[in-house]
Amino acid sequence: MAAEKRIVVWSKQGCSYCETVKAFLTEKEIPFSTIDVTGNDAFRDILEVKYDIRYVPVVEIGTGTSSYQAVLKPDIEALKEALTLYI
Repeated sequence: MAAEKRIVVWSKQGCSYCETVKAFLTEKEIPFSTIDVTGNDAFRDILEVKYDIRYVPVVEIGTGTSSYQAVLKPDIEALKEALTLYI
């Protein structure tokens, strides 16, 4: 059985780039989950350990295991390119 593919959007409240990413995924009917880092430095610490950044949005695309590709730029074109491997 193939592993289920997942998309996780790390975001915060009031972030226009985060909202743009989530709106794009919703419009394309691509399911995703959200991790809200608003007021939670522990989540930002995780981003720092994983990717050496503390900002959002970060979009992780993977199989639900340790194998994830991350889109670190708030750029829909970069997201589209990464999604070509997913869809």
